[in-house]
Amino acid sequence: MSEFVRTVSPEETAFFVEHGWVRLPNLVDEREIGQLRERAEARLAARLSDEAESTGFVDQAFGQARDIADVDVRFRRLAHDPTMAANVVTLLGTVEKVRLQITNLLVKQPKGQGRHDGATVFHQDFPWMPMDRSGMLTVWVALAPVAPEMGPLRFYDRSHERGLLGRSFVRPNDDMPTQHPWLADLPITEGAAMAPGDATVHHCLTVHGAGENTGDAVRLSFAATYFDAATLYTGAPYGQTDQLDLGVNGPFDHPRFPTMSTVR
Repeated sequence: MSEFVRTVSPEETAFFVEHGWVRLPNLVDEREIGQLRERAEARLAARLSDEAESTGFVDQAFGQARDIADVDVRFRRLAHDPTMAANVVTLLGTVEKVRLQITNLLVKQPKGQGRHDGATVFHQDFPWMPMDRSGMLTVWVALAPVAPEMGPLRFYDRSHERGLLGRSFVRPNDDMPTQHPWLADLPITEGAAMAPGDATVHHCLTVHGAGENTGDAVRLSFAATYFDAATLYTGAPYGQTDQLDLGVNGPFDHPRFPTMSTVR
């Protein structure tokens, strides 16, 4: 068992399979989160002191330190934790092993404090991926308290059942509800308060987004995305993989995508 990540319950697993998302209270131990928060705040301070004007659609929604686990051993320890990996395998249900796709330190700045991040438009994660199957999910962990007004993630319930719906963040007004008005017929979750160490998990086909941060503090979180280790590379253009010399129709056998151990 992990020293700082708990095991998901059968009830949480069943909820995820049915709804495409789940909230996991106290997923990560509070003491571990305290260490991660200190590191995250130090990186945030450095980033804001040397930040260029954001121009991309994603950059206007939130700030991020991509591949944070590659440069910070504490975040790497969490992303590679065997219980975390076992949880992912359990939640996906149909995979034997998973690879780590990416880690991110995510920051959503509030109004009135320098840079102000806007809303994160509703989107799916998978349409960007050069992968031949959609066994993929993201674990989103609060590093500091998140109040409802700070832009926690919201999900279109059971939207993962509707398949691949196309890309967002490509052009103005390309969010999922605009492209697919029928989404209004699905329930949408309210943004719930989260304590440090609480997490949400969402499937890569679940339509999700977040409002702007209208609170008084920075929304600070860590996200790790995992995918089925049996996935094959399609060769579709993607910044993370374009220069890796992966073989089309071959596995993601590259140090950038390590297979996660579920055994401590």
